[in-house]
Amino acid sequence: MKKGLVFLLLLAIIVMPARAVEQENVKPVKNVILMIPDGTSLATISMARWLQWYQDPSKPKLNIDPYLCGTVRTHSSNAPIGDSAPTTSCYMTGQPSRTGYVSTYPESDQGNDIYPTDPARAFQPLTTVLEAGKMLQGKATGLVFTCEFPHATPADCSAHSYDRGKYEWIAPQMVHNDVNVVIGGGVSLLTKEMEDYLVGNGYNVYRNDLKGMRADTGSKMWALYGDKEMAYDLDRDPDEQPSIEEMTRKAIEKLSKEPNGFFLMVEGSKVDWAAHANDPVGMATDFLAFDRACGAALEFARENGETAVVIVPDHGNSGISIGRRDCKGYDTLSKDQLFHQFSLYKLTAEGLANKVNSIPNSEVQEMFRTYAGFELTPEELNALNNCEDYKNSPIPVGERRKDDNSSLYSGSLTGLMAHIITSRTCFGFTTGGHTGEEVFLAAYHPQNTLPMGMRTNIELNEYLCNLFGLTHDSLEKLTDEHFAKHTEVFKDYACEIVPAADDKSFPTLIVKNKKNKKKQLTITPFSNIVKSGKKGQDEIRLNSVVVYVDKNNTFYLPESLTDFLQ
Repeated sequence: MKKGLVFLLLLAIIVMPARAVEQENVKPVKNVILMIPDGTSLATISMARWLQWYQDPSKPKLNIDPYLCGTVRTHSSNAPIGDSAPTTSCYMTGQPSRTGYVSTYPESDQGNDIYPTDPARAFQPLTTVLEAGKMLQGKATGLVFTCEFPHATPADCSAHSYDRGKYEWIAPQMVHNDVNVVIGGGVSLLTKEMEDYLVGNGYNVYRNDLKGMRADTGSKMWALYGDKEMAYDLDRDPDEQPSIEEMTRKAIEKLSKEPNGFFLMVEGSKVDWAAHANDPVGMATDFLAFDRACGAALEFARENGETAVVIVPDHGNSGISIGRRDCKGYDTLSKDQLFHQFSLYKLTAEGLANKVNSIPNSEVQEMFRTYAGFELTPEELNALNNCEDYKNSPIPVGERRKDDNSSLYSGSLTGLMAHIITSRTCFGFTTGGHTGEEVFLAAYHPQNTLPMGMRTNIELNEYLCNLFGLTHDSLEKLTDEHFAKHTEVFKDYACEIVPAADDKSFPTLIVKNKKNKKKQLTITPFSNIVKSGKKGQDEIRLNSVVVYVDKNNTFYLPESLTDFLQ
């Protein structure tokens, strides 16, 4: 064989590209890190990349760039555009679902369902990849996010509800699902009862305690910041709240000590929130913060050799574009003309709103010069003074006129700030809601078996399952075993549902053995604890949570509970 040919063959082996593989050929790994920048469209990434490069010429690329490998078509069960609840649900369960549904089987919408649905399964909780890894392989689990903890995406991993807004159902499920490490927002949503459960089961719990989280060396931890959501990264006080990169590193540090491996979901939650607010500053800077967290995860994965990282948004948002038709000649503007003013912003729209509400009206222009690099026009100042939620306006609330600023912006103070800072750019928005375009897909796998090309949201779930050596059928089997209807599980027993005593409590299911009165179960929903015995003197600890659905007055629970009635 000629030397030149040998050299070419060796070179081909050395630089062998990552290969797309059929699902059954995915090489299983010990650890999986799923990273979700909520509501991130491709234009958001481009805007963030340009901003980073403009501010630091030594950083022309993002941490995710070498790992971009395809796109994902993400949607609801009955609509091409989805919100965070059903879209992340599908990544986690393999079943598309409806707007607002958290890892729950959708109601049938005949004629509109994108894939066939089974009406008999409506409202059934669906086992997630996180739950499957924990139940079948003893994986440690973790959640990192910047929203409040019962919010849609973290909830999709560890809870079940047909209504993403039912925090009173979702929050206790997340606590009782025994996730090893939880770091994010929502101090006010963790009740004393929930904290008592965590502490009683070996967790260290930190509320707005950055030093405590940093010093913690235990294996199980909840660390929460902010009454509800955490601050945008650009507005964040680094002495009070950690960055999402630090949160990710802390979670990995803890989870990587577990012998059976781990599943970690990291969400850049507030890219989506900024997109809803049409705030390009919040979108770009929170995505860059998320990208730094991706860098931390990828660094660990490359060094560890047993970890796969999948990075994918759940949906697009806002229809943002770099270029706006009323910005004359935008397509020939230089890099400076497009990004210099944008690079001067030191606060998000929300940060500017909070700042302007904290200073006297006389200092507003100086504040804008300092934090935004410009002064307000007379029209903008008039719009600010007539804004209903501007606290320091010289105009009394009852005398403010919306029609005085309707030509500029007639919404909230944060919305006004977003409008003002966007007007100094050539960026544009088509909506303040979600959008239906495909989203990017990036991945790292130690053996390079990657999900390349266009994948559906169902196929992405299958890939995540395969990374643990599982299949979607594995999830279906667990769903049948752990989320069966109580009417079917206990068909041979006497069942009574005791109504909730008040709006803050839940119904209770009492199950009795008709022949042996000592054999009785007392089942409270949204928990992994079942009481056994006539007086409830014994405690049964489940590896899953019991879910109650009021729509059909049904408890969904493990089939194995009948063993305790024999």
